[in-house]
Amino acid sequence: MKRRDVILGAAALSACNRLPAATPPAATPSAPAMTVNKDPGCGCCDLWVEHLQKAGFKVQLQENSDMAAVKQRVGVPAAMRSCHTGEVGGYFVEGHVPAEDVQRLLRERPEARGLAVPGMPLGSPGMEVQGRSDPYQVHLVAKDGTTSVWARHGA
Repeated sequence: MKRRDVILGAAALSACNRLPAATPPAATPSAPAMTVNKDPGCGCCDLWVEHLQKAGFKVQLQENSDMAAVKQRVGVPAAMRSCHTGEVGGYFVEGHVPAEDVQRLLRERPEARGLAVPGMPLGSPGMEVQGRSDPYQVHLVAKDGTTSVWARHGA
């Protein structure tokens, strides 16, 4: 073997063993984006949106005077309805659902339509009243419309 072949062979081997250029760190995942449909005159909905934003959600607010049509479109059962309806990650979020429960929903990704807190329980996000907090449940609404308890809150 000639000296030139050894030198070229070493150079080729050196090139193959080089580490790839450092890759930049992955971007931090962006905050979940949620559309919230609400009646124009509802104030507790605005407070719930503030709760979501503090938890890192990017919220697009849509005022809609025909909330029944929104709830029908996304599949909220009549017994699970509340004042506002969010849409995030292919799920609905009906009523005063805590942000931590929505985050869990997006992490676990169950086969479901969404989460619901029927009515407007005092002490739920957006329904805080000083000195009063009623226990309430967050329901998971399955694809077939049946429900199960997803989380319990309050005393």
